[in-house]
Amino acid sequence: MNKVKIAIVGIGHLGSKHLKVLSELSDKVEIVGICDIKEERTQRLAGHYNIPFVQDPASLVGRIDAVNICVPTESHHAVAKFFLAHRIHTFIEKPMTTTLAQAEELIQLAQKHSVKIQVGHVERFNAAFQSIKHFTHRPLFIECHRLNQFPNRSLDIGVVMDLMIHDIDIILGVLQGPLKDVQAIGVPVLTPLEDIASVRLTFENGCVCNLTASRVSDEVMRKIRIFQKDTYISLDYVKQEAFIYKKSDNQILKHSLPIEKEEPLKKEIEHFIDCLRENKTPLVSGQEGKAALEVALQISRLIWKNLENNPLAESRR
Repeated sequence: MNKVKIAIVGIGHLGSKHLKVLSELSDKVEIVGICDIKEERTQRLAGHYNIPFVQDPASLVGRIDAVNICVPTESHHAVAKFFLAHRIHTFIEKPMTTTLAQAEELIQLAQKHSVKIQVGHVERFNAAFQSIKHFTHRPLFIECHRLNQFPNRSLDIGVVMDLMIHDIDIILGVLQGPLKDVQAIGVPVLTPLEDIASVRLTFENGCVCNLTASRVSDEVMRKIRIFQKDTYISLDYVKQEAFIYKKSDNQILKHSLPIEKEEPLKKEIEHFIDCLRENKTPLVSGQEGKAALEVALQISRLIWKNLENNPLAESRR
């Protein structure tokens, strides 16, 4: 089977990680080039990996099968639109775009030209999450905590789009039902955008989900707990550990799930490549990316609506 010819547009923090992973998949891909506005740094990386530096992304047309887009969120739509219009399969880091209209336009373009979109919701490929999928049955309550130290990157978006959107995507994938109500609060601390957010989602089937996200924490935490009848599932994305607590007679028994730890980003990118080679639909297609974006945007609007009535909030959009 022929190798997939791919390029990376955007070689910042995430793009450099994607480059490393793709270089490890040399049996499946050929990296045609990397492109970024920071030419000096990109040329150094190109030299290190012995691949071409590309100054103009448009010059890649006709030379690649797929593109990996890791530019800032505000540029996702324009860059992806260009490549999709030229019939090039596209991987877009999350969040998919900044608006629903932009996301829908990309989906329509992909359908028109019979190419694939995959959105970078990497937690779907975490080995710990993969291990619990078959144990989730009609959850009653879900609790998510995603805390991070101040990143000094991705500051063009708030913590909802930066961090919480991962948990939104996971919840939507687990519940697969309509959302009934959204409650959200958040505050800007170190940036003009929200840096801490607390959210409650209520679904039509009665399941309630509490989500907390912060990028001003002293610790790193990425956990989800799922409560259902006679069972409680606890998952740590960072440690790639998962436990199931089950009621047995009058006691609760703890079971550790066997997990073969793997690099989620590598599994995610390899999945994209395999979908192209085998003509399969990506696990997180444009539709899933748009669904997570829709809820994230709704949360962000509620946060800023509440802040408008908060006399303590000094930062405004």
